[in-house]
Amino acid sequence: MKRLYALPILLLLIYLAGCAVKQPGATAGKGGVTALVNPFIGTGGHGHTYPGATVPFGMVQLSPDNGTQGWDWCSGYHYSDSLIAGFSHTHLSGTGIGDYCDISVMPYYASAVGRKERQKFSHQQETATAGLYRVKLDNQIEVALTATERAGLHQYTFPRDSVKAVSLDLGFSINWDRPSQTRITQVNDTLITGLRKSTGWANQQWVYFAAAFSQPVQKAVLYQEGSAVAGKEVSGTRTRAAFWFAPGEKPLLLKVALSSASEAGALQNLQQELPSWDFNAVAQAANTKWERELQKITATFLQPGQDTIFYSALYHTNLAPTLFSDLKGQYKGGKDQVRTANFNRYTVFSLWDTFRAAHPLYTITQPQRVPDMVRSLLAGFQEMGLLPVWELAANETNTMTGYHAVPVLADALLKGHVPQENQETLYQAMLASAAQNIRSTDVYRTYGFIPADKGGQSVTKTLEYAYDDWCIAQVAQKLGKAKDYQAFSQRAAAYQNLFDPQTLFMRGKNADGSWKTPFDPFYSEHGEEGMYIEGTAWQHSWFVPHDVQGLVNLFGSEARFVQHLDSTFKVSSKMTGANVSPDISGLIGQYAHGNEPSHHIAYLYNYAGKPWKTQEKVREILQKMYFNHPDGLSGNEDCGQMSAWYVFSALGFYPVNPADGKYVLGSPLVKEARIQVGQGKTFQITTENNSLEHKYVQQVFLNRQPLRRTYITHQEVMQGGQLKFVMGPSPNKTWGASPAAYPPSMSPKK
Repeated sequence: MKRLYALPILLLLIYLAGCAVKQPGATAGKGGVTALVNPFIGTGGHGHTYPGATVPFGMVQLSPDNGTQGWDWCSGYHYSDSLIAGFSHTHLSGTGIGDYCDISVMPYYASAVGRKERQKFSHQQETATAGLYRVKLDNQIEVALTATERAGLHQYTFPRDSVKAVSLDLGFSINWDRPSQTRITQVNDTLITGLRKSTGWANQQWVYFAAAFSQPVQKAVLYQEGSAVAGKEVSGTRTRAAFWFAPGEKPLLLKVALSSASEAGALQNLQQELPSWDFNAVAQAANTKWERELQKITATFLQPGQDTIFYSALYHTNLAPTLFSDLKGQYKGGKDQVRTANFNRYTVFSLWDTFRAAHPLYTITQPQRVPDMVRSLLAGFQEMGLLPVWELAANETNTMTGYHAVPVLADALLKGHVPQENQETLYQAMLASAAQNIRSTDVYRTYGFIPADKGGQSVTKTLEYAYDDWCIAQVAQKLGKAKDYQAFSQRAAAYQNLFDPQTLFMRGKNADGSWKTPFDPFYSEHGEEGMYIEGTAWQHSWFVPHDVQGLVNLFGSEARFVQHLDSTFKVSSKMTGANVSPDISGLIGQYAHGNEPSHHIAYLYNYAGKPWKTQEKVREILQKMYFNHPDGLSGNEDCGQMSAWYVFSALGFYPVNPADGKYVLGSPLVKEARIQVGQGKTFQITTENNSLEHKYVQQVFLNRQPLRRTYITHQEVMQGGQLKFVMGPSPNKTWGASPAAYPPSMSPKK
């Protein structure tokens, strides 16, 4: 997603050299699938993940920050770094813009606390697993971190007889984020409360906190804008505090709970979620929560190590969206108003990324959370007047294109996750997004596409609005709104206006109907001026997931369509332009797995009678783009989407159209898998003759009956049953070749 900074070349070289040493793995867990999780995957390269402690979809992400500014430190941490500035309580997983890293805490020796120096550490002294992070700093202070839903628990072990000290820094920030209002109050000798309000990617972010020490504070010094002040309370733009504790062998523990609504909410979270000082018990409880989530899919794989990649991916899909309401049900919503919800309010909706596969995955693995995610999106609509585009801490960031809350809501409604009494409200929210007059939507409605001379990123926006409008049409049909169904189905065909039959690309067209020139399908412009966002014509021209058959028809024949698909994977990966988007990564030809617009492309062969080509490409991507390594992702993790692609594809299917309830078949990487689909039911995936060489599907059976089509339905998955793949070393070019086998599409086959 959006890039702000580049990784310095020298630092990159240092990092790559360091990758040759022993990699940290999931060695901290004790049995179960959590022992397979490696949170360090994606902390290197451009993955932008964090290694710290959290629980599934938790409000608190307690993790180390290097204190370095830059694009590859969007999560606060990058594996190439060797210094830690502190341990903060909120982090973003895999985003392309940096924010959060609130309420930073760092243990020091008393003699060093005033200097605020970053501390050296070695990856050899660092471990992480699901819900637990440990590091021994070079100064010999040992740090262990774990978390509950709304609170974090620190354990600091100092060398014997040393005078312990802890710094609390509310002025710490990364990238765009800047504190605008902070306050620290020492309530008594063990309890600290306060507030950090900041402006950044989230325009107004409020974080109230309550922190309790396991040992009494012997001395405290509060700082305002770098100068010590007298008293028990300090406020200002940048405040911090230093606390001293008596020497002793017992570790010093610190509990920190958060609320976006109030200190009272933070205090209640602290008291109810962390009543004990038993660090091991809290860490075990976090591990148990992760074990429960990850056990929803049990699988065996073709090669050693693929289980770690799979379960680390499944882990990463459970990090966002994050819980936002406190135990009172309160949160600071849109327009800086405290709201009270009778559901779990979530935030961090990276919708341009996650609508593609992460949210469809949640309808299988998180059916109990999907209704609250829907309510959270609708709360955003009620608070801000429009459905969220990229929502962060109840702020609309307006990052990226499309109005992709629509497919998430449509998918949830069509799969039965929206009560009937809420469906009309949901539909009206969709209509509001489609009728807005910002983000070039007014121009889109006027011309039936966005003219290149009327706005930037015109091709991407047109294609994505057309897809979102198709989703609205499906909901209209479900609700019996025939006129709206016809109108939005017509809008969903807007992609046809930008297809050039001469070049076979979707390209910019001016308001007078002429093509924008010059045209180069290898050209990339990262800013607003280009026709495509974070991509080239090669990648974006395939985004017609609702009407692939209609796209095939534009090519004139399936053979021509397939030939152009083949070219996408075979042409040069070199791009032209002075400002090539660095998000275009993970390249196979011009297929760019490191960014989301490419994620469905390999599966399109199924719509043209060549599913064996899908099987070939999917296996190649699975093998080349994911590794058990800090640099194990080909691009930004983007709040679970990069990992959701792996989870689905390793199981053998993928939601090409994220809102039609169909999963297109590929080539499974599992030997066997079981998905718990609720109500005691299991959907089992088995394979016969599956191996690295046997990547081609020979036959498929659903519930022991031959499956003639190249897709399965969500309903078939959730009913439970068995999907069996019979694999072989060479393509079976007859299976799935009949038009009757193709996945459904809006346009009729020709």
